[in-house]
Amino acid sequence: MTLDYDLMIDSLPLYINAAGYTLYLAFCGITLSILIGLICAFILYYKTPYIGWFIRSYIELSRNTPLLIQLFFLHFGLKLEAETCAFVGLAFLGGSYMAEAFRGGLEAVEKAQLESASALGLNRFQTALYVIVPQALIVSVPSIGANMIFLVKETSVVSIIAIGDILAAAKDVISIHYATAEALIMLVAAYLALLLPISIAVHFAEKKVKFGVFGR
Repeated sequence: MTLDYDLMIDSLPLYINAAGYTLYLAFCGITLSILIGLICAFILYYKTPYIGWFIRSYIELSRNTPLLIQLFFLHFGLKLEAETCAFVGLAFLGGSYMAEAFRGGLEAVEKAQLESASALGLNRFQTALYVIVPQALIVSVPSIGANMIFLVKETSVVSIIAIGDILAAAKDVISIHYATAEALIMLVAAYLALLLPISIAVHFAEKKVKFGVFGR
């Protein structure tokens, strides 16, 4: 098989622009997912009545339906704009996974820590901020990192609603130049360029946690 390297070089700006937009989508989706996950995890942790049932229902619905179906519902059912669908879809899916990651971290905090905080006169908010959250985040680092990588990869699904991500760039190269091999090779390279730094950062954070020096 002979590759058209000139075409790959000429297509590079298209992939770079698409990669930038993919990072933008992923960053917004991950940020919203973390916020949603934290809120949901604390509601479940404190066993808030009624709302807790709603949160558990949301988590089960989100985790057991494909992102593609969620995007179709948002875009064609609710008539939301494509970019809005991408943000909402990624946040809706990622929030449920982040909630489970944070919940695991919260439940790992020993009850003795809470009793000590109460003995020191800390209220519920201060206990959560200074005692629970720091320890829970340390425990949750591996799961949070895995979810971040998962959400970056899930951005490839949003091309189905005409979002100009990396997969959409590859589709354009294939449809215009009929260069399937070149387009797919560059697609794989682009995702590696995006995901390898995140994987390395997550691995570094996990090592910090393992040796007890996280955040120092």
